[in-house]
Amino acid sequence: MKTSTLNSFRPTTYLIALLVGLMAACGPSTPDDSRHRGDRLEGEILLDGSSTVFPISEAMAEEFQKLHSGVQISVGISGTGGGFRKFCADETDITGASRPISPSEIELCEQNGIEFIELPIAFDGLSVVVHPDNNFAQCLTLAELKTMWEPAAQGSVTSWRQIRPDFPDGSLGLYAPGVDSGTYDYFMETIGTDGESRGDFTASEDDNVLVQGVANDLYGLAFFGFAYYEQNQDRLKLVAIDDGNGNCIEPSPETIADDSYNHFSRPEFIYVKKTVADRAEVKAFVEFYLDVNNRPLIKETGYVPLPETVITKILKRFHEGKLGSAFEGGSASDIKLEDVL
Repeated sequence: MKTSTLNSFRPTTYLIALLVGLMAACGPSTPDDSRHRGDRLEGEILLDGSSTVFPISEAMAEEFQKLHSGVQISVGISGTGGGFRKFCADETDITGASRPISPSEIELCEQNGIEFIELPIAFDGLSVVVHPDNNFAQCLTLAELKTMWEPAAQGSVTSWRQIRPDFPDGSLGLYAPGVDSGTYDYFMETIGTDGESRGDFTASEDDNVLVQGVANDLYGLAFFGFAYYEQNQDRLKLVAIDDGNGNCIEPSPETIADDSYNHFSRPEFIYVKKTVADRAEVKAFVEFYLDVNNRPLIKETGYVPLPETVITKILKRFHEGKLGSAFEGGSASDIKLEDVL
């Protein structure tokens, strides 16, 4: 009787040899193996921050995940200030911001060892809106907005007639992002209240709540990003802003892009944590976010895409891992992106 050659192997020896061979063929394990297997990206990206930037980030995340189903992207809304607090506490990978990071936020990040790459991603025009049946507040000056919103107005400026004598004596209803919002910061800085405001207004980090408030208040007024006006223009009316020379300018993709809507045109940002920037899924997502071919996504969400020449500089900034903020003092007012990148 012949004995089978296969049966002469000891099973344990055979299995060990097989496993060793497989391990050798695969090579040593690296941290990137679990995130990027062949052409398949895997991992999780935690993104939070500005409610203004949220629609862009949400749209980018949805489209990116259609191409890379192994990557899970969580997009939250904590406001610009709340987002920076989470980011500087090492709780998120990317944060969206409707203003540059402030000196105090930079200090907080430094205290926690968080380094970051600052990336402008679009232009937005902060929009002042009223009820659609408001037929008197067609155009306002910065001085009139300051009269409405400055701290001294609390409890004393309560009627539209106090803003302008020919306005009706209707009760002034004010709606705005909360104090954690970069939109709030930018608005107050622009109208000249030194970053402070009256406290008796309806505040929310959810711009849809502000839309609802003004849509139901004949004498209401609110401010938020142009994208939220575009999404709700059948329920709201834009207020033109005096440019300081007697010209009343409304925000539009054209006036925002050419800076003729000069007081309230501003860049929007994402900030990427240095320690995650080289992760395969994060790098791919940021490149997707900045890809000129994805500018239609920015238009669809109501924002104004950056020029290709500017995007090229921003991508270079990301690929070189350039750290810190290009905006000294945390303000983007009257600053051209081309001049600081």
